[in-house]
Amino acid sequence: MSLTVIELENMEFQAFHGCYPLEQVVGNRFLVNVTIEADLSLAAESDDVADTINYLHVYETVREQMAVKSHILEHVARRIIDAIYRRFPPTRRVRVKVSKMAPPLGGKIERVSVSLEK
Repeated sequence: MSLTVIELENMEFQAFHGCYPLEQVVGNRFLVNVTIEADLSLAAESDDVADTINYLHVYETVREQMAVKSHILEHVARRIIDAIYRRFPPTRRVRVKVSKMAPPLGGKIERVSVSLEK
């Protein structure tokens, strides 16, 4: 078995995650990074997209989860990981980083991020 690493970096979404009521209404800009480790040796041999984890389908999975309102980023990251495992059985490990850009914390902050791995 060999492991392939697939990375989708800085996927950008407007979403409605946050503890404060205004965040649930106005929303914010988020960046999401996903790293998937899987045995995709068949795809490396076949050159057939049907034998790999399709990047578009990963993006769609993340987009679907980002559309579900949550209070905390830890919950968002966990939902993304769970959805990836459900949709892509060859997955062996997933790392997700969710960043909220310019969070409303009373000062100038570029982003806050939560990383989760399973």
